[in-house]
Amino acid sequence: MLLPGAVLPAQRAYGALIEALGPDVDAAAKDLELYAGEDPPPGWSLDTEVDGVLREADARGWATFHLAGYSGGGAAALAVAAGHPERLLSLSLFEPAWAGTWDWSRAHALMWEKHDALEALPADQFLPAFMRLAVKPDVVLPPPPAGDPPPWMARRPAGIMAFLKNFRSYNLDRARLASFDRPVLFVLGGLSNPDNYEETGARLSTVFPDYRLEVFEVRHHFDPPHRIEPDRLAGLLRVHWDRAEIRHRADLL
Repeated sequence: MLLPGAVLPAQRAYGALIEALGPDVDAAAKDLELYAGEDPPPGWSLDTEVDGVLREADARGWATFHLAGYSGGGAAALAVAAGHPERLLSLSLFEPAWAGTWDWSRAHALMWEKHDALEALPADQFLPAFMRLAVKPDVVLPPPPAGDPPPWMARRPAGIMAFLKNFRSYNLDRARLASFDRPVLFVLGGLSNPDNYEETGARLSTVFPDYRLEVFEVRHHFDPPHRIEPDRLAGLLRVHWDRAEIRHRADLL
C-alpha cells in the first residue's frame, strides 16, 4: 500500500511507480483520510490515517502487507508500524514529514519553528513557503502549473496545517518502533533539506534493527523518486519486498 503526502492525490503521486512495478505487483495507492471531505475530519490525527490503512487492507483481504509512505503519508506509515507492527511485512519511508519527538538538533528545531510560522501567511504565499522549507537553499523549485489549479488544491493548505498541528501533540512510541523488526527502507533526496529529512533518516537508523538508507543524489522532496525515477525505485522496492517475504516465510516455519 502506498500513502501520498499532503499535496498530490495518491494516483497522481504514484501512477508512474505503479506502472514501473508492473502488473504482477498488487499495488494500491490510497488517498489520505484527511481529504475524504471538503474539510479535515473533526478530530483528525495520524490515528485517523492508521485506521484508514487498516480498513483498506482488510477490504482487500490483506492480513499482512507492505506499506510505503511519502512525507505526511510517511508519518502515517510510521504510526502504523508503531501501533500495528504485526500487520506489516515491510516499511518504506520516502522522506517522512515527521518521526516523533527527539532531542533534535538546533537546526532541526528551527526548521519546525519556520513551519509553525506558515499559519500566519496569506493563502497565495503558503504553499511556496512550505515547499521552500523542504529543499536546500540553492534548489530552484518549479513554477506553479499554468492555468487554474485543480479543485482539490484549495484543500491542501488546511490539510498541511492539520498535519503540522497534529505533529505537536501526537505520541509516536519510539519503543514500539524499536520493536519493529521487519525490513525498513528509507529513501532520501540529496537536494532535500538536510535539517529535516537527512536528520530524520539518521535518527531512525538508530531505532530500526533492519534498516537501509538509499540516497537519490539529484532528487528532492518535490521531484521525488517515485515520480521522477520510478524504474530505479521500483527495482529497490522489489528487492526490499522480496527479502521481507523470505523472512516472513522463514518465521512461519
